[in-house]
Amino acid sequence: MAGNVDLDPSTARSSGLTHLESPDGRSFVAHGPVAERPVPGDYLEIEGEDGLLAFVEDVVDVGGAGDGTGFSASGTLVPVGGAARSSRPADAPWHDAVVRPTRPDAVQRLLSGSDPELHLGHLTGQDDVGVALVPNRLNRHTFWCGQSGSGKTYALGVLLERILLTTRLPMLVLDPNSDFVRLHEQAGEVEPGQARALREREVVVLRPNDPDSPLRVRFTDMNARAKAAVLRLDPVVDRAEYNALLRLFDSDFNAVEAEKIVPHLRSLGDPDAEALAQRLENLGVVEWSTTWAFGGASATDVIARRPAATVLDLGGYDRHEEQLTVALAVLDDLWERRAERRPLLIVVDEAHNLCPPDPETPLGVAVRDRLIQIAAEGRKYGLWLLLSTQRPSKVHAGIVSQCDNLTLMRMNSRDDLAQLASVFGFVPQGLLAQAARFRQGEALLAGGFVPMPSVVRVRSRITPQGGTDVPVPMP
Repeated sequence: MAGNVDLDPSTARSSGLTHLESPDGRSFVAHGPVAERPVPGDYLEIEGEDGLLAFVEDVVDVGGAGDGTGFSASGTLVPVGGAARSSRPADAPWHDAVVRPTRPDAVQRLLSGSDPELHLGHLTGQDDVGVALVPNRLNRHTFWCGQSGSGKTYALGVLLERILLTTRLPMLVLDPNSDFVRLHEQAGEVEPGQARALREREVVVLRPNDPDSPLRVRFTDMNARAKAAVLRLDPVVDRAEYNALLRLFDSDFNAVEAEKIVPHLRSLGDPDAEALAQRLENLGVVEWSTTWAFGGASATDVIARRPAATVLDLGGYDRHEEQLTVALAVLDDLWERRAERRPLLIVVDEAHNLCPPDPETPLGVAVRDRLIQIAAEGRKYGLWLLLSTQRPSKVHAGIVSQCDNLTLMRMNSRDDLAQLASVFGFVPQGLLAQAARFRQGEALLAGGFVPMPSVVRVRSRITPQGGTDVPVPMP
């Protein structure tokens, strides 16, 4: 943000031009008549200078008693790639420079990159200016948010498609609403090159009741803490049962059929095993037939192969506990393998379900804590999070604070916007303030994965949406 440089607004009003001052060649303040008033996110060009643009971050009206006769804008000076290099030193100050709205081609050089397949959409109000993804900056955690009806899930699908088509970064999608289960399909007429690229990428969709690609995990592969969380065991309060769990649930149980686990425990003649059997019966854990792989293939086996995308259809489970169990088993396995340093983008849709500030069950605590650990330490191992939610305040702050990329769609909640402003200090306040007025499909993108903070209209998808709103019945 610019420093407190002042230019008499009456001079700008009388000239009918916008004038810019910059003490350091980096930040600026500009004043002009209200007829030339920009909005946050606009770009201004400096008269006679092709290699530099002024990015507007904040605008206020100025004039006697707030009569709105002029404006004061502040922001950052940005070099433009592909333009002639400026003859001025990079940190040279500007005094009384004349600026005006820039040409679309100058903004396009800054935002579009060289590959239109990388575009997430176009700059709002400028259909000929695409905003490109910077794929090598996906090695940072990303926060993706927008209230219901903002187009958040649709836009996230666009991002996942762009990653599929233009990178070799594997993805794991934890999908609680079955929104991305058709990520491997083509929606209608698609440009031949895109259709071919999509067909060449391996997308595996695992579903609880799918006989060909079942979504299962192995209880015996889970670590002691995870097993205890599933069974709601405390290592101190329930020390006898916890100890029985450590002693009895080893690899031998892979060969025991689900319906025989409780009888097997009771046949051991061990009072602690009997108590454990009663706990299994009371909780109904053995009856989660769509959760446990026992000796069969596990979702962790598929993810370890690193397909281009692995979608876990958590929405197919009847119980939230089953969703949490599968998520925990998968996240724990990834953490156990972290030393392999194999890149993976972990997409957590409806993240407030898996990492709320105060989970109600031991399972919820275990999943949240693992995500906190991945957020804090996972980057150096190639484990990168993309968290999507309707309510930022419903996601644990320790995870949100680790995110360096932000996508914000329409958001009316002042509390949520205030939280985002406090966490994402690199996002211009003037752009954040616009979020309440976004139309469906408009998004603020900020952070390293885009060239500059930008408000975009998201492009169309090439794969179908898995879940859609229920229409209102009409006569």
